[in-house]
Amino acid sequence: MPVVTTDAESETGIPKSLSNEPPSETMEEIEHTCPQPRLTLTAPAPFADETNCQCRAPHEKLTIAQARLGTPADRPVRVYADGIFDLFHSGHARALMQAKTLFPNSYLLVGVCSDDLTHKFKGFTVMNEAERYEALRHCRYVDEVIRDAPWTLTPEFLEKHKIDFVAHDDIPYSSAGSDDVYKHIKEAGMFVPTQRTEGISTSDIITRIVRDYDVYARRNLQRGYTAKELNVSFINEKRYRFQNQVDKMKEKVKNVEERSKEFVNRVEEKSHDLIQKWEEKSREFIGNFLELFGPDGAWKQMFQERSSRMLQALSPKQSPLKSWARCRDFR
Repeated sequence: MPVVTTDAESETGIPKSLSNEPPSETMEEIEHTCPQPRLTLTAPAPFADETNCQCRAPHEKLTIAQARLGTPADRPVRVYADGIFDLFHSGHARALMQAKTLFPNSYLLVGVCSDDLTHKFKGFTVMNEAERYEALRHCRYVDEVIRDAPWTLTPEFLEKHKIDFVAHDDIPYSSAGSDDVYKHIKEAGMFVPTQRTEGISTSDIITRIVRDYDVYARRNLQRGYTAKELNVSFINEKRYRFQNQVDKMKEKVKNVEERSKEFVNRVEEKSHDLIQKWEEKSREFIGNFLELFGPDGAWKQMFQERSSRMLQALSPKQSPLKSWARCRDFR
């Protein structure tokens, strides 16, 4: 790629070309040696001071339209995103995913502000700077992490890291005496907006913890943390421990009730089966009884047969003379 002849600056103070090469009137070809996006995820992303991009080829200013078409072809588009990234969560990851996928071939640099800078301009953090740096290194979308990133981006910083575009949500970010710390980036045509994830933020997470402070304090006391480590007073410690004991008793009672209900349900099921079987046996017994002792039952027929036999056995037999006399009278 030919070296740019001049290195003029825009009205915002941001150089039109991000090349470190001194102005030259001659045209020469210098190969790009910029770091390429990570292809494997078997190791965390490197820090910027470890890669220290020394590419001598000029980085000509790109438009968003050119970058979306895959230009330039000989190097990745260097996209920068910055933040505090305290309590790294899915909203952070989604924003970085958007920044990484803005263009076909992107190299995502993520700047993380230090503790001193963050406490000065925004407030106290839960995680310290080393923990926040490491959280970003292990995000799959990040190619490089810049420690102690500036609160406001300067032309020198953009040129040092050869940044093509800055990705952030489009809501004006008022801080450090400015209505929007990204205003000069937007005016230079280097700003690409991302979308915030509704319903999740570091402030939301801290609010949940503060709202349910007693629950989490009791939880950590149960897990072995001391009252001193939790900054809990002696009286509150005793109250929390007493409440834990009450909860344990409630849980035991609840378990007993559930087991009792389960036992009663089993008894009811067995009783139902027994009653059903008893009804079936009863119907069978009644049917057999009626067959034996009913009006047309076998017992009646047997009784009648036996009675007939007894009557025949008890009645006297007629003599032959009487039978002959009856026959003669009949004639």
